[in-house]
Amino acid sequence: MASSTASTRPTSPVRIDVTSERGPYAVMVGTGLASSPEKTLKSLGLPVHALVVSAPEIWRRHGAAWRGVAGKRGPVLITDGEKAKTLNTVSRLYDAFNANALDRASMVVALGGGTIGDMTGFAAATYLRGLHVIQVPTTLLAQVDSAIGGKTGVNLPTGKNLVGSFHSPSAVICDPDVLGSLPRRDFRSGLYEVVKYGVIAAPSILETVTSKSHAIFACEAKVLTPLIAECCRIKAAVVTADERESGRRRSLNFGHTIGHALEAITKYRRFRHGEAIGYGMLAAGRISQWRSLMSEAELNTLRHAIRSLGPMPAVTDLSIKDALAAITLDKKVISGKLHFVAAKGLGATVSISDVTTDELKHALRDIGLRG
Repeated sequence: MASSTASTRPTSPVRIDVTSERGPYAVMVGTGLASSPEKTLKSLGLPVHALVVSAPEIWRRHGAAWRGVAGKRGPVLITDGEKAKTLNTVSRLYDAFNANALDRASMVVALGGGTIGDMTGFAAATYLRGLHVIQVPTTLLAQVDSAIGGKTGVNLPTGKNLVGSFHSPSAVICDPDVLGSLPRRDFRSGLYEVVKYGVIAAPSILETVTSKSHAIFACEAKVLTPLIAECCRIKAAVVTADERESGRRRSLNFGHTIGHALEAITKYRRFRHGEAIGYGMLAAGRISQWRSLMSEAELNTLRHAIRSLGPMPAVTDLSIKDALAAITLDKKVISGKLHFVAAKGLGATVSISDVTTDELKHALRDIGLRG
């Protein structure tokens, strides 16, 4: 586990406002927010009764606090994980929405990690052409990334998140206290996305991750809460400026083109999402350095931050040919051109549409793939 001694002392929550096509919403970051959900929802002017969607293990850990919100209907529990992130699971949610007679005024709560949030958000986006949804992420990765911005979707056998919709939540509630029960590997997976924010916007985050790793893994609120809030501020600023990923929002995909390919060719069974993105960032950093967009010293800073987090699954048995085939199915291929996000030093990115197959091959080989 990340820590069994995460701080339970409430701290003043941080509120970050996000503008979206469906209207503004708040991202709340603070200890104790998820342990008193009725109070939190009331403070946001939201209904205190909703249909809660979660996974069995997550509900066992955190469901006691949410029973009052779920009411007599209780939660809808679905299978978690990338392998379950399919249209079949979404169909089960539609059946549950129908059985509970939800209408367009109904509220759905996604209590769980990124896959629960993605599936619930997509089901809410498409049922009756749109239900209200509150994201309550219970993993670090979801708190700093996937719960914010309204991207929802599911996987197809050929690729990740190929079916989806933009559907902004009514609120996002991030409580660092819930992270204390995460297995260490899952917690570490989220830290790779934290590193990403250091590369694309705030290099100081890289220093925090490497110099305060003990406090971060111990879930010390005085370190973890502001770190999460800083990542949320960056994500909020980016999605407010570019909700539908026509320009600036592409920066959030740094490391994701190759990361998603690694997930796809291993059938979503080998990597935690953040681990795959960690490898993807190493490869993207290498391409950036070859193109003189990033110095060798900056690339080494990125490498050090990633490697300081601990071991990642092996990739030496994976085929470069298979990875390249998966990349051609990436959502960022537009009109036959791959829009690849490269690092421009530390703190900025640039989207390039002329990355070559040879560059991708060499980058994949550099991180350990064969062929």
